[in-house]
Parts: sequence; C-alpha cells; structure tokens
Amino acid sequence: MKTIHFYLDFISPYAWLAFDALPQALQGISHRVVHKPLLFAALLKHHGHLGPAEMPSKRDWTYRQVLWLAHQQATPLQLPAAHPFNPLGLLRLAAACDAEGQPNRFVCEKIFKQVWCTGLDAADPGRLAELHEELSPQLATQSDQLKQALQTHSQEAIAAGVFGVPSFVVDGKVFWGQDALPMLRAYLQGDAWFDGPDWQAPDRCAVGIKRSS
Repeated sequence: MKTIHFYLDFISPYAWLAFDALPQALQGISHRVVHKPLLFAALLKHHGHLGPAEMPSKRDWTYRQVLWLAHQQATPLQLPAAHPFNPLGLLRLAAACDAEGQPNRFVCEKIFKQVWCTGLDAADPGRLAELHEELSPQLATQSDQLKQALQTHSQEAIAAGVFGVPSFVVDGKVFWGQDALPMLRAYLQGDAWFDGPDWQAPDRCAVGIKRSS
C-alpha cells in the first residue's frame, strides 16, 4: 500500500477540486492519504512566485476555469465573497484536529466546503468560530506545537520539490495539480512509463536562457 502525502491549502480552488475528485481517481487502488495543510504563500515566497489571484488577468481566468472544471467533474463550487483571503485560521484549525497536525478527510472536507461551497466570506471570524465548535480540535489553534506542525509541512514540501498546491508526493515523486490525478493513478497502478527515460528527461534538458531580475 502506497502512502500519498497530500499538500494543500484551503485558499486554492484547485486543491478543493482535487480533494473532491481524489476518491474516484484512486478507486480500486490500495493507498493511504496523509493530509498536510500548509501556507501556500510560504511556497510562493520561497520560489519567488506570485499567486494566480495576484495577477488581474490570470485571476479572472483562474476563477472561470475552476468553475468550468467544477461543472465538468460535478463538484459543487461557488466563489467566496472575497479571494484571496488569509487562510491561516482555517489551516490552524485543520491541523489542530489531529495530534500530529494531519487532519482526516472529514475535517478537510468540512473546511473546504465552508470556503468553496457557500459563496460567503471564508475568513469571517464568526464562521470560523462556528466551525471550531463543530470540529472540536484536539490542540489549541495558537499553540507552539501547532505552529511548528504547519511550518514542518512547508519545510517538508519544499525539500520534496513541491512548488504549488495541490501537490501529491509518493515515493519522492511530485504530482502537482488537479489535472495530475490521472498521472498519479497510473503511477500507483505500476505504469512502466515511470521507469523509462521520460520521467528523468528534465535532467537532460539544459536551461537555455534566464530572465534577468
């Protein structure tokens, strides 16, 4: 049985789409999913990237595309009242629901749906308090242990080569994005392609030119 480390941030609509599609994508395959909430902004800062919602034209495209993808895969999705938002309260709540900072699917689904299925303010303190009461976390959301868990998830992800969410890491291989689910399934089914030369092809392709900063 393979263990899949699922790095996610509730701020990402693609993470919600991937989360909702994952059970069907992995149907019939023996596996274990470990959810690792992290702050997407920490990945962006490390790699020197802007988030999709920080570029006006890309922001518009992102929202249109995720609504289309949700329609295509029959996943409920409504844009929140404001986006991007500060997801830290939701991330802390998710991590606080498990002693190791690794929330189960039930917890993640509750939080994802609060963000992406209501059309309301995802960061509203009152709604966060209601969700806190419903989920009854094991750890205090402001504890040093919890903060360390989220930081550890980010550090692990960066060390593994993760640069965005959602990302799935299995056997040291990174599968990024909702559209990588068929590729992930193929790997878990033992597709011989992953033992061939194409997986290592990026190592043989030299960087031709670099943009000056």
